[in-house]
Amino acid sequence: MAAIPTLVVTPSAAAAAYARTDATGAADAPIGQGFTATLDRAVQTAIDTGNKAEALSMQGIAGGGNITKVVTAVAQAQLTLQTATVIRDRVVQAYQDIMKMPI
Repeated sequence: MAAIPTLVVTPSAAAAAYARTDATGAADAPIGQGFTATLDRAVQTAIDTGNKAEALSMQGIAGGGNITKVVTAVAQAQLTLQTATVIRDRVVQAYQDIMKMPI
């Protein structure tokens, strides 16, 4: 049985990936809209990944579909959820660090 490859995502790699997907011309947008648009796309992609995994899982439960595609979609959804959780944790930690700073 082949081992599932482990994907390590560094902050710089994530930033580079989001920069490559930013084809909406966010450089021309006012400050804040580019970040908001990028965040919206990232969240929508995560939701779409989960929905795809759920749909393929339902097909697999019903006896149809390809088991390899089902497992791959569920693994991608799991990785997406783990990534979102790590990002959330880091944002909360950064907020807490800022709140601890003396004025």
